[in-house]
Amino acid sequence: MTSRYKWYVVAMLWWIALFNYADRQAIFSVFPLLEKEFHLSAVQLGLLGSSFAWTYGLCSPFAGNVVDRIRRKSAILGGLHAWSAICMATALARNFAGLLFFRAAEGTGETFYFPASVSLIGDYHRKETRSRALGIHQTSVYIGTIAGGAFAGLIGQRYGWRWSFLVFGALGIALGVFLRTFLIEPERGASDLARGRRAERIPTRDFLRIVWGAPTALLLMAAFLCANFVAAMLLTWMPKYLYDKFHLSLAAAGLTATVFVQLASMAGAPLGGWIADSLRKRTPRGRMIVQAAAVFCGAPFVVLCGMTASAKWLIVALTAWGFFKGLYDANIFASLFDVIRPEVRGAAAGFMNMTGWLGGGAAPVVIGYIAQRQSLGLAIAMTAAAYVVAGILLLTGILIFVTRDAARMQAQLE
Repeated sequence: MTSRYKWYVVAMLWWIALFNYADRQAIFSVFPLLEKEFHLSAVQLGLLGSSFAWTYGLCSPFAGNVVDRIRRKSAILGGLHAWSAICMATALARNFAGLLFFRAAEGTGETFYFPASVSLIGDYHRKETRSRALGIHQTSVYIGTIAGGAFAGLIGQRYGWRWSFLVFGALGIALGVFLRTFLIEPERGASDLARGRRAERIPTRDFLRIVWGAPTALLLMAAFLCANFVAAMLLTWMPKYLYDKFHLSLAAAGLTATVFVQLASMAGAPLGGWIADSLRKRTPRGRMIVQAAAVFCGAPFVVLCGMTASAKWLIVALTAWGFFKGLYDANIFASLFDVIRPEVRGAAAGFMNMTGWLGGGAAPVVIGYIAQRQSLGLAIAMTAAAYVVAGILLLTGILIFVTRDAARMQAQLE
């Protein structure tokens, strides 16, 4: 296996993650069609977003635990086939209950992907390149979101919303069949454990002690909850916000809601990974410093998105918000891996996802509730407070805990 293969792994997983996000994003661009066909309220539309997030979050600890005990390649490709099949089945829905069921079911398939993929990348990339590798992998999320938003809107506008799910699901299944030959499972802990040591199988009870004994990990999970609240709001409600307030077509609203944020995030994520890797060589605080700066800088632009009446300033706000979001996203799991042993990184990523998606997943319903009583723009602007709270949590970790927790984890590996 060549030294380049570790980057080929990132490239292969990049395409899988693209479909992971394209499939989950597709429904939001056809909200107006679903609202019209099924006579849905704003809260019901919000529930379609939250049902996925809550199922995804509830299943994440189980998925992470499983990932630490089976071949991660099997979890990744099996999950891809499962969620793609469920995505196609969504076209069978004939009422709100059916839509809700398939959205929740899709969360069960997708929940295996990130714990398995980031753990696998962590074993191919040492801490010197880990943020860059995960940052490049993260860019697939942004392209997938754009593709899901734009093409679902375009397909829905021309052929009906059901075809959006059929197309994305079929392409995902084809991708899984193609990559089965090329993706290779690495030895667990290969990039971190001292030479000659093999990864131990750690019981769930001991894993919980590891997490509880690393306050940095708990703070990172709480900060991710807050940051994901803002992200879930963006993915769920921005297409409809643009459709209603700026009178764009379905395709234009789906594209505009995603393209500026996600392309800016694509620039921010690799840069955030590079800066974090550089700072990490000097201090264990490096990755969290990048994350804290990102959420504090992004908060004013979230407010501007919800309050401006100018399309030009909205584009500026979406672009700036996306750039700082990318800086934060590149280090979500890399920061966690600095204080968590490699044997339980799948479970730790699962707990991270559980916290972020159960808490952050409430955003679609909360925003829908506020929008029914006030306005959608005000509801969007108010989510900036979650970014500020995330920044405070990260600063607490930077100033008090991360240096100690990183040193403790390193000592356990030697």
